[in-house]
Amino acid sequence: MLVKVKQYTENELEKAVEIWNRVVEDGRAFPQTQPLSREEGADFFCSQTYTGIAKIEETGETVGLYILHPNNVGRCGHIANASFAVEKNARGHHVGEALVRDCLLKGKKLGFKILQFNAVVASNTAALSLYKKLGFKTLGTVPGGFLNIDGVYEDIILHYIEL
Repeated sequence: MLVKVKQYTENELEKAVEIWNRVVEDGRAFPQTQPLSREEGADFFCSQTYTGIAKIEETGETVGLYILHPNNVGRCGHIANASFAVEKNARGHHVGEALVRDCLLKGKKLGFKILQFNAVVASNTAALSLYKKLGFKTLGTVPGGFLNIDGVYEDIILHYIEL
């Protein structure tokens, strides 16, 4: 499966909201508890510094996305943050890797110096493995920092990489 990442357009809205909301509804990776409406999704994806969309080259099917934005403001505005969502049936096919690699390039191009992840859930072993492979460093662990959908608190692991 060859994946190409391109800039989000409003033509991608329905699928982007669908993919994002599946991750929210799974309740095991994103901090949000409520899915996005179509209108909220339009505002959300357009308000990011950059939103990337992963498509299968052969079919044009949208299989993932990422959002990139400042992690903070002012004197810390050079640090970016990002979130990634991949369709369940596309996981394990390097879609996430294509998204993260594109995000690293786009973040640098946009002038960010560091990409930081504030809340990688400890049970998200695929993400943890990918971030290690790509050279991210861990900053530490926040014990019980994430509330899973089943009511169990789980550790989150902070990561960063210099761009």
